[in-house]
Amino acid sequence: MSSVLIALLVLGLVCALVLPRVTGFRSQSPSHYATLGPKFDPRIHLAGPILCEGVIYGPLGRVTSRFVADMHGTWAGDKCRLAEAFVYDSGVHQNRAWDLTLQADGSLRAEAEDLVGTGIGHVAGNAVQMRYKIRLPKASGGHVLDVVDWMYLLPNGTIMNRSQFTKFGIKVAELVATMRKKDT
Repeated sequence: MSSVLIALLVLGLVCALVLPRVTGFRSQSPSHYATLGPKFDPRIHLAGPILCEGVIYGPLGRVTSRFVADMHGTWAGDKCRLAEAFVYDSGVHQNRAWDLTLQADGSLRAEAEDLVGTGIGHVAGNAVQMRYKIRLPKASGGHVLDVVDWMYLLPNGTIMNRSQFTKFGIKVAELVATMRKKDT
């Protein structure tokens, strides 16, 4: 192989791995949203019954799964239990829960049974960013994926959620969902 071809391959690989981190979804920072409203207050917007509807895209950008979830956030001071009951288009049901702790500086700590370690989040303006590692169920391979999760509060109170899942820095899945208060 010629040295020019090798150099082009290396450059292409570097661009594929580095550019998305500095120009794409993963390059966002909570500071980009700090002055934007309406203000996302997790104690308000992640409280009570919530309806979540979304899709999961595979590595080729095609929808691989659709879901509807009933969520319920229960806050006690700065601690929240966010219970989730998913129903996927395959008929599979999944129950899981987040334990969230809102820190005085606006950061969030997140724990869940399927997380590896503790998730770290930041609330800024109309957005919340979470970063964590999740272990997929054994039926899905049991892989551990890195996740960047953004929630954006819309003017009508709906939350738009977008998450990207990576393995070795390569995007393997993306989730897009809406979350809105259920009528009680």
